Amino acid sequence: MTSHATSAVRVVRGACPHDCPDTCALRVTVEGGRAVRVQGDPDHPPTAGVLCTKVSRYTERTYHPERLLRPLKRVGRKGEGRFEPVSWDEALATVAVRLKAVAARDPQAIVPYSYAGTMGLLQGEAMAGRFFHRLGASRLDRTICASAGGEALAATYGGKVGMHVRFFARSKLIVIWGSHSIASNLHFWTLAQQAKRDGAKLWCIDPRRTETADKCHRHLAVRPGTDGALALALMHELVVHGWVDRDYVERHVDGFEPLRERALAWPPERAAAVCGVPADAIRELARDYGTTKPAAIRLNYGMQRVHGGGNAVRLVALLPCLVGAWRDPAGGLLLSSSGWAAPFRDDAALQRPDLLDGRRPRVVNMSTIGDALLHPGGGAFGPRIEALVVYNSNPVAVAPDSRRVVAGFAREDLFTVVLEQFRTDTADFADVVLPATTQLEHLDVHTSYGHTDVLLNEPAIAPLGEAKPNTQIFCELAARMGFDDPCFADDDEALLRQALKGVDLATLRERGWASLPLPEAPFAEGGFPTPGGKAVVDAPGLGVPDFVPNRECAETDPALAARYPLAMISPPARHFLNSTFVNVASLRAIEGEPTLEIHPDDAAPRGIAGGDTVRVFNDRGVHRCRADVTTRARPGVIVGLGIWWRKFGVDGTNVNELTSQRLTDLGRAPTFYDCLVEVEREAAARDVRSAAA
Repeated sequence: MTSHATSAVRVVRGACPHDCPDTCALRVTVEGGRAVRVQGDPDHPPTAGVLCTKVSRYTERTYHPERLLRPLKRVGRKGEGRFEPVSWDEALATVAVRLKAVAARDPQAIVPYSYAGTMGLLQGEAMAGRFFHRLGASRLDRTICASAGGEALAATYGGKVGMHVRFFARSKLIVIWGSHSIASNLHFWTLAQQAKRDGAKLWCIDPRRTETADKCHRHLAVRPGTDGALALALMHELVVHGWVDRDYVERHVDGFEPLRERALAWPPERAAAVCGVPADAIRELARDYGTTKPAAIRLNYGMQRVHGGGNAVRLVALLPCLVGAWRDPAGGLLLSSSGWAAPFRDDAALQRPDLLDGRRPRVVNMSTIGDALLHPGGGAFGPRIEALVVYNSNPVAVAPDSRRVVAGFAREDLFTVVLEQFRTDTADFADVVLPATTQLEHLDVHTSYGHTDVLLNEPAIAPLGEAKPNTQIFCELAARMGFDDPCFADDDEALLRQALKGVDLATLRERGWASLPLPEAPFAEGGFPTPGGKAVVDAPGLGVPDFVPNRECAETDPALAARYPLAMISPPARHFLNSTFVNVASLRAIEGEPTLEIHPDDAAPRGIAGGDTVRVFNDRGVHRCRADVTTRARPGVIVGLGIWWRKFGVDGTNVNELTSQRLTDLGRAPTFYDCLVEVEREAAARDVRSAAA
């Protein structure tokens, strides 16, 4: 658990809490009660002693001069961020009085809002789940990141399962699809580089020429939302050239023939016209994929943030089945491995859905929180939202169509509680802010969606100021609400004992992590976790997957595309993780300022030069930022690197001022990258307005 160099210096085992597939094991050096260094654990194979730049500077975040260390109560207008410190007693009493009043009318008018500010099982949804189930509050549909791809994997493989990340080092072909691995999956990238040194060929499929694409042998800069068309064209080539593993398909794939017919309608020339890439490049990729063994695909969630994202993931997930790539541990596909941990987690014991006691509260989709907060209530929607409790998330910055999100949070009749470490954009709109601990200050346990280990996080230091763990905050709030159920007396040690099944806690305490007992090549002989044990093509209620175009594109809506001819994607900046770390000065200094990447072919006719302030706009809103004229953006596509806090923007906005609340084809997820805009140089825009005046 903890090793001691001297009485004043110790090293504590921990785990990175952030929304990243690597889920690194940490070693935290503590001197005299203060954390002085955070390092990767060299004994944990996936971490191998290496951390990303962000987490290696975690002490800057913990000891940040702007840490929230006392409860706050609003004294200014919503959004101003004007607060006064109050005691915990006053803060909790205020919250309890307001929530009791709302619950007396209808507890469904209270909505929790949370996501992956921590991925921990305890500080995530354990005691929070108990609290909101006991209250009977609305349930939250947590869709904002991965639900389209997750439901697609479940429809195809039976769950969020895939190959072991460590075996990518032995692959002879790696297709990195929709992933900037250097920025978002560093330890996978190390394995891919090892494979490359051993002769593997690397392909990158991404609308943006990322630093990852720079280091791959080949890059296909597809148009956003066209990945499904590319997958069908690859299948076309596999079929016509006889590269399909008929034996594997016949024994382990259910419903190949209708997929085969669909693929034959997608020759490379057709896909090339849709994807905006050369047909010969599609042929080359198909030949590489069909003839190289073992071949592996590292798929990531960026490509599913469009209207047809679910169908696209289903199509890509079938590719390794068609060529029998699953026969080898170094072949197959990895999008998420979180499903492997599901049998070892006891979420029901932690979150206690039985506390609903037969009630079935409505479900509110977090991706449409802007519309939900502005809904007057009534009808199928149910009661108007009167209270919002936000933890582990920053929706004012990260939710789509943020002009409406801001309008909803600004309602004077909405009571908002925010559990936070900093005064984020969302905290600025709170009525009460409750200071939460960071990962160095509390106990937690983590599974991963990028590898198959369970990790323990021991508290390295005492909570700073008056900050408290989420678990303790919800326990104390439950007491104020009069909830006397015994489960609200559980401390974090008790929750830890309830969190896992079939995992030895003594091993976790001794070395900080434990590997799940899983086969090396899980689907070499089929055995997918579907009802029939086969990969599924024609899924119940979904049919055979197909290419589904973006809602906002010239083919679907030519009139809209005429007004807004540029497609915008908004991947996270390399040194941020969604909206986390934006306020760490050293990391923000690396990123500089909110930036829009635009290709020279698109910049020149608009009179835009590098460094210009530009106005990016569509019918949903306007965002101003600095232009970076670069070939990292492909023609016709601009890249708004995010997710900056709005308060750091030129005019108090970020890229989500432009994104839509429309949802994906399955998974009810946001379509962040299905977004048309126009861009103009700020000076030119002022000139036009002046002339009109």
